[in-house]
Amino acid sequence: MKESHPMLGLDQTDMAAESGWDFLADLLHLPYPFLAQTRFMLGYDFSSNSYAITGEYVSIIDPGNDYTAFMELFRRGVNPTDIKKIVLTHGHVDHVMGMFELFRRYDNPGQDLEIFLHEAGPQEFKELAGQMGCRLIEVKGGETLGLSGFDLEVIHTPGHTLDGICLYHAPSRSMFTGDTVLPHAMAEMDQAAGGRLDHYLYSLRTLLKRDIDNVLPGHGGLVGRIGRGIVMDTFEGLIKKVVGLETPWMEGAAKLAQQGLMEEAVFCCNKELAASPENFAALEMKAFLLIDLGRHVEAVESFDKILTLQPDHFHALLGKGCALMGLGNHQGSLEYFDRALAINPHHQETQINKGMALYLCGRFDAAMDIEIFQREFTSRFKQEFQ
Repeated sequence: MKESHPMLGLDQTDMAAESGWDFLADLLHLPYPFLAQTRFMLGYDFSSNSYAITGEYVSIIDPGNDYTAFMELFRRGVNPTDIKKIVLTHGHVDHVMGMFELFRRYDNPGQDLEIFLHEAGPQEFKELAGQMGCRLIEVKGGETLGLSGFDLEVIHTPGHTLDGICLYHAPSRSMFTGDTVLPHAMAEMDQAAGGRLDHYLYSLRTLLKRDIDNVLPGHGGLVGRIGRGIVMDTFEGLIKKVVGLETPWMEGAAKLAQQGLMEEAVFCCNKELAASPENFAALEMKAFLLIDLGRHVEAVESFDKILTLQPDHFHALLGKGCALMGLGNHQGSLEYFDRALAINPHHQETQINKGMALYLCGRFDAAMDIEIFQREFTSRFKQEFQ
């Protein structure tokens, strides 16, 4: 099936489909040594994409569901016994069963073979692999795997299934994403295999912390140079599943914040701000969400944008004071609490925050002169003492 990505500038999938097991460096026109030693086989029908990292031995990432795919690899000089390590991104049959077909077709290629999978992988698969004499190594996430001379980080990415993992090669900024990130679609959550939407969102947030240029997915064509955008598209698609496809961004942000999904709510605010940079409501919500996330420097920057145009914006003054408190700048926060109280002298939250700032500055008497702070402080002290 012909499948291309408009942002790649050429049809990478067709290039791979014509011959199979071509090197990623040739397909993506990138010179990294890791990509120059990694071959790609496009999956068909009910088989996933497969990858072979070559060196002193061969490491396979996802053997797919069709042993005939390996016949072309062997015609290119690889022997079945050259395969020493197999990594499974998750336990779905379209990613794993090709290994067993390989065993049936060839004499004991699994001798001295190590199979890496997440500890939550299917028990039936583990038992079958063990019966064939393979060494099973269960991972949790966070490990570094040495595969054919290259180090790849294991990232646990539940969501599509509970046992999903991605593999990240930092020097080439390349990520094997299994079914967690696909270039043209979004994998459904397989509840029977432990798939959950909240896990999926967490996994995408984790991936977005990495510097990703190249996405090497479990299905579909390769994505070079714009990998982070593909991960972001998947993240946005999941958010839309939560809030509804037609929900305005700010309404979505409020819904997500109510559910405790602060990072996702910030994402919605950013989408709104991309269209309306001076939307004070979006800036304000984003800034307070950033405080909740402990990202106080970014919160200060957002409040400053509001205060530059509206110096007497009450909530921006209160928020900046809170953000400065979070940064440990208690003395600096007092200026903004005082400016806020000049606008609304009876606002209790601001009074309490000012009292806390004074207390943390060592000005205990001045803090206790604020009646609401004294009551709040005494009440909390009593509760903690009891």
